[in-house]
Order: sequence, then structure tokens, then C-alpha cells
Amino acid sequence: MARYIGAMCKRCRREGMKLFLKSERCYTDKCSFERRNYPPGQHGQGRGKTSEYALQLREKQKVKRVYGLLEGQFKRTFKNAEKKKGVTGGNLISLLERRLDNTVFRLGFAGNRGEARIMVTHGWFRVNGRKVNIPSYVLRADDVVELSDKKKNNPKMEVNLKTMERRGLPEWLSLDKDLKKGLLLRLPTRDDVTLPINELLIVELYSK
Repeated sequence: MARYIGAMCKRCRREGMKLFLKSERCYTDKCSFERRNYPPGQHGQGRGKTSEYALQLREKQKVKRVYGLLEGQFKRTFKNAEKKKGVTGGNLISLLERRLDNTVFRLGFAGNRGEARIMVTHGWFRVNGRKVNIPSYVLRADDVVELSDKKKNNPKMEVNLKTMERRGLPEWLSLDKDLKKGLLLRLPTRDDVTLPINELLIVELYSK
């Protein structure tokens, strides 16, 4: 599967916000966005006005990069959000948040979503007692996500859980640090996501 292999910090600078793609580094003075919070490239500090389409496209790219999705994956998620009852934009954010790789990141088992995706693919986690190695697996209310017995004592977990304490645990999740087990208390809503995302721009873009 195709994946972006360039400099991660450039993506944060391009989108004008921290995407937390590099775990602990994002919380230190080494963060490139803190030192150069303007778009990369020789014209990064001299960009002019942007069109309405450009704003919509930029918002879609930002959300794709936050959750680590490719274009096809994102488009399929949007179509699923359209089919559900309720507001399409809110449904989209809820589906993205309930992806297994994102939930693993939110619970603090991984330092970033990229690391979470690798862990899930390698079979580190169980959902309701069954091994699931599909990062795009969408969780439901009352689902239990836990580390496999072989990985519960991995020293990386303690480091990642400390990083999670800086981010905070979302209200729609609960975590038992000793058992390395998380529970989906309820479905996340738009209000649970504090990232500066304007999902209405994405809906307008795909409505054209």
C-alpha cells in the first residue's frame, strides 16, 4: 500500500497546525512547527489569497493527514458517512475517530496514528477477545480493545501512555492502564473532537 515517506514535519507546516505525527517530539522545542510555523518551500512565507475551492481542498487534505488516510480510503469513509442518518460532517468525524488505529492512539497505546497502524497490522490488539489486524476496522459502543498478552509488558507501552497523559483521554473512552485494556463507552460525537477541523468545507467539496 502506498504511504507518504517524506518529512512529517512538513505536513504540519503545510496545514498550519500540529498534526502530532512524531509522538514525543511534537511536545518539545525540537518541533519544526514551533520554529517555522509557515508552509514549506521557497514561497512559503509569501502565499497570496486562496480561492474557495482551495480552502475546501486544503481542509480535506488536513483531515486526511491527521488520520493518515489515502484518498480512496477517505472517499469511501465519506460515502459511508453520507449513508448514515444525521449530519454528514459529524458522521464523518465519528467514523474516523472509531477506526481501530485511531482508537489505539487515543487510548495511549501508540505515540501517533502511524505507529498505531503498524501495531494493529502486526496483530498487537484484540477487540472483544478476537485478534483484529485491520486498521480501518470501525468500533462500536461497548467494544473492548486490549493488548495481546505477549505485548502487555512491552516497555514502549509505558512511554506511550505517558505521552497520552499530555493529550488527555477522550470522554468516550475509558482505560485500565494495569490491564492495558480500553472500552468504548459510547460513540464519539463532533463535540468530542477538539481539533480545528471544519468538516462543512469537506462536505461542500464532495457535493460539487
